Amino acid sequence: MQTAELNCEKRADRPKSLARALRRQGRVPAVIYGPVTKPTAVAIDRVELKAKLSGSAQARIIRLKSATAELDGKHIIFKDIQRAPVSGEILHADLYEVDLDKPLRVEVPLKFVGKAKGIGNGGILQPLERTVEVECLPLEIPESVEVDVTEVDVHDVVHVSAIKFVGNVKPIFDTDYPIVTVLPPTVAEAPVAAAAAAEGAAVEGAAPAEGAAAAAPAAGAEGAAKEAAPAEKGGDKGEKADKGGKK
Repeated sequence: MQTAELNCEKRADRPKSLARALRRQGRVPAVIYGPVTKPTAVAIDRVELKAKLSGSAQARIIRLKSATAELDGKHIIFKDIQRAPVSGEILHADLYEVDLDKPLRVEVPLKFVGKAKGIGNGGILQPLERTVEVECLPLEIPESVEVDVTEVDVHDVVHVSAIKFVGNVKPIFDTDYPIVTVLPPTVAEAPVAAAAAAEGAAVEGAAPAEGAAAAAPAAGAEGAAKEAAPAEKGGDKGEKADKGGKK
C-alpha cells in the first residue's frame, strides 16, 4: 500500500463564519479524530485535497505534514467528504487517524475480471455489490478486490465467501451475501418473440382471405349463368307464340 503526504494547519473552529472565510481563500475546513485522538479542527488546501481524492490517486493512507507538532506525522484515511449538491465543491472533510499496527475495517471496491460464460449464451452480467468490507492492517489495504467471473453462467451467483482475498485481508460479513450474477436474456427476447408471433398470424390469416376472394367471383359467375339460361328459354317460347298468332 502506497502512502501520500497532505499538508494541513490547525485552525479555530469557532465561529462558523471562519469556515466560510477559509473556503473563500481556497482552503477546506476539516476535522481529525480517532480512537485516541480528540477532534481537532484543521484547514487543507482545496487543490491539494482534490488531488489526493482523485480517481488516479493510489494512496489510501495519508501522512499529515504540519507545523503543529501534535498533527505532524499522523496517519489518516478519508472518512467522509461533504460536497456542495450542485457544484460538487468540497465543503468539509473528516480525517480518521489510524494506528499502523492495528487492523482497520474499510470498504474496498470490487473489480470484475474476465468474460462470463453466460454472456456468450446471451446473458447479462449483473453486479449486485460494488464494494466489500474488509479488515486488515492500514498498510495492507488493497486498492480493489478482483472477482473472476469467467466461469459464471446464466443464473449462476458468486457469493462473498467464494472471493479470494490476498495476504491478511479478511472479509467482514454476517451472511454470505451474493456479489454478482448473470441474468437470462428474457427481457431482450420477449419483444422479438411477440413480433414473430404477430408476423406468423398475419401470414396465416392472409391465405384464407385470398382463397375466399378468388372463390367469390367464380360463384357469382356461375349464378349469373344459371339465371341467364331460363331467360333464353323464355325467349324461345315467345317466338313460338308469335308464329302461332300469325297462323
